[in-house]
Amino acid sequence: MRSAQQFSAFSRLIHWAMAAMIIAMLFIGVGMVTSPTGRYAELVSIHKPLGIAILALVVVRIVNRWANRPPPLPRSVPQLQRAAAHTSHLILYGLMIAMPLVGWGMLSAAGYPIVLYGPLSLPAILPQNPGLYAGLRTAHSALAYLLFATVVVHLGAALFHGLIRRDGVLESMASVAPRR
Repeated sequence: MRSAQQFSAFSRLIHWAMAAMIIAMLFIGVGMVTSPTGRYAELVSIHKPLGIAILALVVVRIVNRWANRPPPLPRSVPQLQRAAAHTSHLILYGLMIAMPLVGWGMLSAAGYPIVLYGPLSLPAILPQNPGLYAGLRTAHSALAYLLFATVVVHLGAALFHGLIRRDGVLESMASVAPRR
């Protein structure tokens, strides 16, 4: 049964670009905390600007979502699944905003610059404070676990719609076919 419409091409592009970036960030984050010290600096130099890019893109994505409303879910989707989808999207958007901001604040509290490229750095958003840094580092880690779990649930729901229900929900975001 195919009844879902398709997201706009830009919505699909930004969704998949951000999905790849977020998955990369999760793996880079794990690598940072588990790798020998020789790779840490290299991973951090990727992690910081990628996090800021995600923060910028989520703002673009939110504006795009207001301008290009998502297609409605098929009528066959039960109300509980609709509520779960809405809630999971709110959690995902909240985490896509919170993770980079907490990371930025954490690095500010530690006195570390956020170098984007060459001499281009972001200003500190919090005062330097070791206690604040420790709390934000714990929060950043906890949010990363929550983000990972939410991404897994989101992926599972997408596969459920694509492989079990076959209701067009997955295809509305995954298909490259032109909009009808």
